[in-house]
Amino acid sequence: MRIRRRSFGDFVKAFFAFVALAVLLVGVPGALATQIGWPLPNGVPSFDWLQQEITVHTFLNILTVIVWLAWAQFTACVLVEMKAALSGVGVPGRVPGAGPSQLLARQLVAALLLVGATAASFTPGLSQLGNSYDANQKPTVAAAQATPGIFAQQQEQASGAAAALAEQASHAAAHADAGGSTAKQGDTKFYRIQPPEGRHHDSLWEIAQRHLGDGRRYKEIFELNKDRVQPDGSKLSEASLIRPGWIMEMPGDARGGDLVEMPDEAPHVSPDVQQQISDYAQTGDHAQGGGGAQGGGDQAHGGATQVSVPDQQRPAHDGTGHQQATAVGAESDSSFGLPEALLTAPLLAAGLLGALGRRRRQALWQSAFGSIGGRRGMEPPTPSGDAQDVQDALLVGADPEGVRLLDRSLRGLAASLAEESRALPVVYAAWLTNGDLHLQLAQPSGKPPAPWQQGQDQTFWMLSRTDAERYEDVDTAAPYPGLVSLGTMDDSRLLLNLEAVPGIVSLSGREADRAAVFASVAAELATNGWSDRMTITLVGFGEDLTPLAPNRIRHLEDVEALVETMEAETRQRRGALGAAGHDSVLTGRTGPAQHTRWAPHLVLLAAQPSAEDAVKLAELAADAGRLGIGYLVGTETGDLPGAAWEMEITGHGKLLAPLLGLELDAQLLPVAQQRAVVELFVEADPERESDGPATAPPFLVDISEQGRPAVYARLVGPYEIIGLDNPDGERSALLHEALALLLLHREGVHPRVLSSALWPRGVTDDVRGALLDRLRDWLGTDPDGTPRLATDGSGRLTLAKTVVSDLDVLRSLYHEATQGRGVGSRAVRGRLLTDALVLVRGPLLADRPEGRYQWLSHEIVDAQLPLLVADTGLALCEFHMEKDRAEKAIEALNAALRTAPADERLWHELLRATHATGDTERLTGLATDLIGRSGARGLPPRTEALLDELLPTWRDAIAAVG
Repeated sequence: MRIRRRSFGDFVKAFFAFVALAVLLVGVPGALATQIGWPLPNGVPSFDWLQQEITVHTFLNILTVIVWLAWAQFTACVLVEMKAALSGVGVPGRVPGAGPSQLLARQLVAALLLVGATAASFTPGLSQLGNSYDANQKPTVAAAQATPGIFAQQQEQASGAAAALAEQASHAAAHADAGGSTAKQGDTKFYRIQPPEGRHHDSLWEIAQRHLGDGRRYKEIFELNKDRVQPDGSKLSEASLIRPGWIMEMPGDARGGDLVEMPDEAPHVSPDVQQQISDYAQTGDHAQGGGGAQGGGDQAHGGATQVSVPDQQRPAHDGTGHQQATAVGAESDSSFGLPEALLTAPLLAAGLLGALGRRRRQALWQSAFGSIGGRRGMEPPTPSGDAQDVQDALLVGADPEGVRLLDRSLRGLAASLAEESRALPVVYAAWLTNGDLHLQLAQPSGKPPAPWQQGQDQTFWMLSRTDAERYEDVDTAAPYPGLVSLGTMDDSRLLLNLEAVPGIVSLSGREADRAAVFASVAAELATNGWSDRMTITLVGFGEDLTPLAPNRIRHLEDVEALVETMEAETRQRRGALGAAGHDSVLTGRTGPAQHTRWAPHLVLLAAQPSAEDAVKLAELAADAGRLGIGYLVGTETGDLPGAAWEMEITGHGKLLAPLLGLELDAQLLPVAQQRAVVELFVEADPERESDGPATAPPFLVDISEQGRPAVYARLVGPYEIIGLDNPDGERSALLHEALALLLLHREGVHPRVLSSALWPRGVTDDVRGALLDRLRDWLGTDPDGTPRLATDGSGRLTLAKTVVSDLDVLRSLYHEATQGRGVGSRAVRGRLLTDALVLVRGPLLADRPEGRYQWLSHEIVDAQLPLLVADTGLALCEFHMEKDRAEKAIEALNAALRTAPADERLWHELLRATHATGDTERLTGLATDLIGRSGARGLPPRTEALLDELLPTWRDAIAAVG
């Protein structure tokens, strides 16, 4: 624990606070008693008293009574604040009508006790992490953590922790002066971890802080005890994983009254514990007669029961073909110039990539239904520079399957608990370890529903990846939408549930480093796939992040506006919960209104608030956990009143939280990558007006007879390749898939993007290089010796213009018909549109093997192709209807509908063309077919209106047929 050192100013403040309290608590009543006396009558007044003349003395007596009442109220405030500070009750109770009096009392009490404990303990938050010790209880190390970075499960006042540490330090110093705790040369000291009993779970960091004076020396303790068999048969294998009842050998310079020295077995330790320590002393290097005990480990007990923790030795992938959080690590250490921050953030990358794809589809559809032919927005703009690198990093780093499993697992848990009429447990954090999901609960919540299992203790529920894959989609609200990634420790990724924190989460460090953490948190919350609705309020940063999720993100100018907003929302949520009869938002998320109420509100405040604002935020955050409100607040100094969990981001990208036992590789979104991500979203904004002409295809083919390609691939329908020999062996499928990806990205494909698409679980450099060599040999060279697979200046793989797909030809024909030669020549336009429609043989890559081409889920070509085919059919229909050739128009529309059956525009034109034939019975049959296709939803309103215009009696006619 980092203890704030008292400055001279602190002592001055404490002195003046003492003087002020003495004057107000003792001086005021003393002056009243000696100078004015008792203002009230000594006996029961009679009615004659009401008829007496009102004099100056009467006014003085009334004023004296008011002053006495004010003094009594202030004294009550001081007592309440003192009790809260010393007993660890979190936010002090409000004295009725006190207001400014209680605020003054709080500040004076805080200043007075600043020199003895910590002023931050008088606001909520730090109380959740401290220890509270009974008078007869030694401050021993508490229960252990069996999953990396365990959070406190039972939290109490931090002032108690500081006071206990100060008391322990004084005891240790006194003992050292007496020569009692200084071991003789060759003596060994041990430390026994005891159950928490109301205190929080300690870590090796805190043990080192208390007994070695520096928490960073926890590694020495770890090395001394690593892999040695503990009394319960377990072993210490991770520095963050310790358990009650374990024994820790300490370095020789350790100090503290609760250490046990060997061979001088301390008399205050029971015989059983003495025997355990004696047995433990014989393990490790001591068993071989060494004096160092540097973590050898007794392998004879290899079969002993191990703590139930994520298996760090398990392979990074489970054979399912899905990308794991560590898939990026399977690649080369080189990032090939791509942003490392996004390569190592699979959940963030998946959220951003999914949101970007939805934004581009929305822009595409909006453009499609805006006009026919020659419109803007058919092709999304091709990013360049940093934006292109960021897009590639998203494609490489994203783990959409991991997001899908996390979402299904959490919703499945909520559904199972609802079926058993059980409330959702409060979850502080989640760990993703090699595909397994571990939830850390605030308190034991009984046996988890199958297939969930209990973890290493009653506060951990665990779901293996194999069991998670059995979950189906369920119609239930997202139970823990406030989970957000903070970073990784070893092979485990931590997600903190911001809305469940009992107070404020503070983040200290340099401004630039803090900004990278805040941007990462905001971006993931705005785009993650395991939440429904939520509000994210950004203060002091993030004005440009709104395009990521305009419906979620809002920005406030300053802390004053934030406090005003959150005071109103806190009151509203408290009232709504009370009216609904819920204890917290968690019980509301499993009820009938689960999809419409109790969405989280997460506040990200990058600028350090003033002392007054910090107190107000602390009071608001005290009850925020049950209201579904979370606060992440930046601070320059690390001393933030009301901080329940304190974290620090270092310049080396480490996220430290010693009190929580955390040392993570932080998940960051640096400013350069943040700007590039925002640029991608801004360019894809469907409401954004384009300054240029209609977007041309990224690659136009020479459609003349002289432009016959050397290699022709048919992608629209079954996959066929003309001009190349079919490669032999099992690698043929990989080569075909690689070529398809390159054909769909004529602008170039980054090697990492290609390899992550073909091997979602990761691949090594030599395997990727071998594939590229085979692909180059297979594609060969043009007659002039130019290789058909080349590398451009940015290192991306590009295909020669002589390698063409039918999709390239289809785009080129439509572009030429609507924006090229076909504009000025009706005959040319008709021929080009007819040739284009002939190319359409079905959906894209119709016969692709199951389990392959998973990267298509990131593409928008599956939305582009039906729209392109529909546009071609509509344009050809218009061409024929100009000459009243209704049957030809119907033929063109039916051909387009085979690939784009859901396009409402095609059906509307088909109704009009059929009406033009004059065959009422045929039109009625088409209307009947449309009604059958629409199902329970019924016909769209515009289709109904068109039928009313073309066939007013269609309802009666269909009813008669039916």
